[in-house]
Amino acid sequence: MLKQTEGSHAIAESVALCRPEVICAYPITPQTHIVEGLGEMVKAGELKSCEFINVESEFAALSVAIGASAAGARTYTATASQGLLFMAEAVYNAAGLGLPIVMTIGNRAIGAPINIWNDHTDSMSMRDAGWIQLYAETNQEAADLHIQAFRLAEDLSMPVMVCVDGFILTHAYERIDVPAQEQVDAYLPPFEPRQVLDPREPVSIGAMVGPEAFMEVRYLAHHKQMRALELIPQLSREFKTVFGRDSGGLIRTYRAEDAKTIVVALGSVNGTIKDVIDELRDEGCAIGAAAIVSFRPFPSDELHEVLSHAKRLVVIEKSLAVGIGGIVSHNLRMALSGISLHAYTVVAGLGGRAITKSSLRSLFERALRDELEPLTFLDLNQAAIDRELAREQAQRRSGPSAENILRDLAGGVR
Repeated sequence: MLKQTEGSHAIAESVALCRPEVICAYPITPQTHIVEGLGEMVKAGELKSCEFINVESEFAALSVAIGASAAGARTYTATASQGLLFMAEAVYNAAGLGLPIVMTIGNRAIGAPINIWNDHTDSMSMRDAGWIQLYAETNQEAADLHIQAFRLAEDLSMPVMVCVDGFILTHAYERIDVPAQEQVDAYLPPFEPRQVLDPREPVSIGAMVGPEAFMEVRYLAHHKQMRALELIPQLSREFKTVFGRDSGGLIRTYRAEDAKTIVVALGSVNGTIKDVIDELRDEGCAIGAAAIVSFRPFPSDELHEVLSHAKRLVVIEKSLAVGIGGIVSHNLRMALSGISLHAYTVVAGLGGRAITKSSLRSLFERALRDELEPLTFLDLNQAAIDRELAREQAQRRSGPSAENILRDLAGGVR
């Protein structure tokens, strides 16, 4: 059914159609509308046989989800930013226990300084925790990926994050095709847990494991991720059969077949990238794109195939590994084995800074002329940086720089 709705509400409706039995909720911007929507459905009796549990923190949210999943319930939660960091110990525990929890990440920057706007720093901080990570480009894909995530999590018995750009998607209103319950039921079978905690037959989970077995446990988590490389495309094809549209997969290419320049990115920025590519294509530039949907597991073989005929690669990063540069670029180096091309890392959109068509067009034109630095910061205010560095050199002091930069900007200094 087509309806005009907020991205968060579309996600909540898709999650509800998956018939979760336990939802653990703690509000943090920008994911709050998702759990609020689910809470309203439970209270109104629209989401039956589901326990909605308000908890006192993000750590408690995932901890309760771990207990519920271990007890045999289909379980869901959501978080963002500092909330994901607060539950970090439980994030690793959920993966180590192999529990099929689905969690939405309303992607948001991590402080300090405090910032509520979108980038990918939060989910990237947990990229190696053992969760599958799927990134949505649109709200339609965000809704669809949650349905696929429950199937994926339960087929592999491992947790899945669905990463959705905060505000850009979570708070945007657009037309969404919300599926019928019958469609979801045809795609997602009833949950059959692999183990059920029973007080009549008590067992321990998460017990101490020494050197004699720890490596094997970690290897099995890696093995499941490698299996997901085959399962994710299969589930995407099955999804198209049932729902009639392409959604998900490992990567999604755009005008890349004959492209000599390939732009790689995650999330909603791919929509703007496509618009700029269309403009440049009209002017005769051989440029295309590859959107990474599955960042964990990382689709090295698929990206290698797309990049094998290219002459240059531009990676748009909405996160920064301080002291190194690009996180996605670092992962892409595995896919570049045996390929000789010019590769550029572009850090953009940190803390919600707009990534505009004009900035991307200028960036891509410079890339086509091979005039980019290996590491570029899109629309960086270099003058503000230089002034702060000069202040630090003139007066040796410790402490934050954000206030000085804000004062400069407030005073009209550019």
